[in-house]
Amino acid sequence: MSFYHTLQSQTEGARQSLITAPIIERCFAGDIQLDDYIAFLQQAYHHVKHTVPLLMAAGATLPESKEWLREAVGEYIEEEMGHQEWILNDLAACGVDKEQARNSRPSAATELMVAYAYDAIRRVNPLCFFGMVYVLEGTSIALADAAAGQIRSSLGLPDRAFSYLRSHGSLDQEHIVFFKGLMNRITDPEEQALIVHSATMFFKLYGDIFRTLEPDHGLMRVA
Repeated sequence: MSFYHTLQSQTEGARQSLITAPIIERCFAGDIQLDDYIAFLQQAYHHVKHTVPLLMAAGATLPESKEWLREAVGEYIEEEMGHQEWILNDLAACGVDKEQARNSRPSAATELMVAYAYDAIRRVNPLCFFGMVYVLEGTSIALADAAAGQIRSSLGLPDRAFSYLRSHGSLDQEHIVFFKGLMNRITDPEEQALIVHSATMFFKLYGDIFRTLEPDHGLMRVA
């Protein structure tokens, strides 16, 4: 069995725990309010803005033996640059002042996930970051396009309010193929175990963001 398939099978329980978060189930049942979507985008902004810095941190600390992986990190950086601005534009399309959203504070769950990502790279091993990549991109493929369609149907928002979800649903289809190839080049059992553990942790941490989302996001609507 390839390592990518091992990663999938060994984290399946953690993945199921994430996708059964109440707000995700409500979304697909059509039971979602505009403030739920705004709260989701607000927290997405607060972790997505760290994607490129985290990639840079991981790439900078990879050993010379992983130069092939550092080159892949460079490709990811090019692809991910500026995605947080897409989220702010989506918030503006929902009637929110995007500068207020930019200057808002992340929830405790979001702050903890981001902090764990930086800590794992620096304290444990930069390979831990690829557990986060697997969780975020795999979740996008499974949920993003369908969620965007359901939310748009429920709330009647314009297409321009879904640039983040729509783009990541399709973009991450390509990314996961690339990611699969990278993971299958990781053959050391200890490195594989690090990535599995990291992915399991990120499923929990990312799931906690969804489980603690509150519609009282504190962002004011603009006239």
